Amino acid sequence: MPCTPNAVPSPRDLREQIRSGGFAGPTAGMGGDALQANIVILPGAEAADFLRFCQSNPRPCPLLAVGAPGDPALPSLGEGIDLRHDVPRYRVWRHGELTDEPSQIADLWQDDMVSFALGCSFSFEDALTRAGIPVRHQDAGRNVPMYRTSLATRPAGRFGGPVVVSLRPMPAADAIEAVQICARMPLAHGAPIHLGDPAQIGIADVMAPDYGDAPDIRPGDIPVFWACGVTPQAAMVSARPALAITHAPGHMLVTDIPASRAEARLTGVNQ
Repeated sequence: MPCTPNAVPSPRDLREQIRSGGFAGPTAGMGGDALQANIVILPGAEAADFLRFCQSNPRPCPLLAVGAPGDPALPSLGEGIDLRHDVPRYRVWRHGELTDEPSQIADLWQDDMVSFALGCSFSFEDALTRAGIPVRHQDAGRNVPMYRTSLATRPAGRFGGPVVVSLRPMPAADAIEAVQICARMPLAHGAPIHLGDPAQIGIADVMAPDYGDAPDIRPGDIPVFWACGVTPQAAMVSARPALAITHAPGHMLVTDIPASRAEARLTGVNQ
């Protein structure tokens, strides 16, 4: 039976459902307090520059784990993780062009592939919900809205480009509390990087996101924007690697690490 946000499975059960084809949707609200991860997979020749890109841009690209060359496992994030199968939907990039969105990548895996798991804002949504702060895309069963901005990343090698942000509109009083909650979770992008007028960060039409679904903005809301782990996908356009594989926006790896304890469990990766 396909899982839904109203019947939250364990992270391992969710990965098994994804692997078997039983679940293929966005993972917002899935796994409860589980830390979720954006995924980037690159040939070994590109890995060092991308690692430097992440280390130079820790807000949009907080590193959770780096895989061994050729190994699809990430044991520090969960027993039995297999990145060839455990993401609901992938994106395949060739020379900077998006060419496919498959549900598994076993046939694309290479012996020198290096995997990167980056923190995801879905990881703090459970904490927001428990604090009574609305997470409206979850309530509507939709994907979070994401936007390319006029903010620039710090380039590393061929990797560079704009910062991508995710949006969660909410009442102003809730925004203050959201800042306080998320500031304690740097591995999930930390505090918002912008509150208020979307045009100030280069977003012309907030109702037309570049990724995900349109937001539910209500009277009295202010737009609250977080740095987003889709930023590396924008960097693929400038880097143009011969092959790159990422998660599809909103379709994350759900790990076994509780988001509330991630800072204590995952140390040193960003050093």
